[in-house]
Amino acid sequence: MTILVSSSAFVEGAFIPAKYTCEGEDISPPLRWSEPPPGTQSIALICDDPDAPGGAWVHWVLYGLPPSVTELPEAVPTQEVLPSGARQGTNDFKRIGYGGPCPPRGTPHRYFFRVYALGSEIDLSPGATKEELLGPMEGQILAEGRLMGKYERR
Repeated sequence: MTILVSSSAFVEGAFIPAKYTCEGEDISPPLRWSEPPPGTQSIALICDDPDAPGGAWVHWVLYGLPPSVTELPEAVPTQEVLPSGARQGTNDFKRIGYGGPCPPRGTPHRYFFRVYALGSEIDLSPGATKEELLGPMEGQILAEGRLMGKYERR
């Protein structure tokens, strides 16, 4: 099953506004997704840049969202635990929460916001990395979707 992921800030394949990058306010964009399938116990989100020079660069790790949550507002606080009970992981900037696009100057990079409907709760403390999250997600993905935006440094 596919989850449809969208944003009021940019559409699939378009450029991400500078506001959501290191050249702007460096806040997370608003995201919305379709209802997860029955049996979903939690939602996870990973945002990364596969075009980074050293391999995929992780910009956001979020897990433990209740299945009833189908959107995130702009500027999700960069704190370990959100009011919904969701936990945020450590990005490759070595910070908790969202870290916006900040590619080296040159060609545009792609940024994938992936949403996963999981058949189990994720029992990880706040601050987990993408790699630490992928293990417990194995075999638990009921549905997934993505939104891809691009960014090129000025």
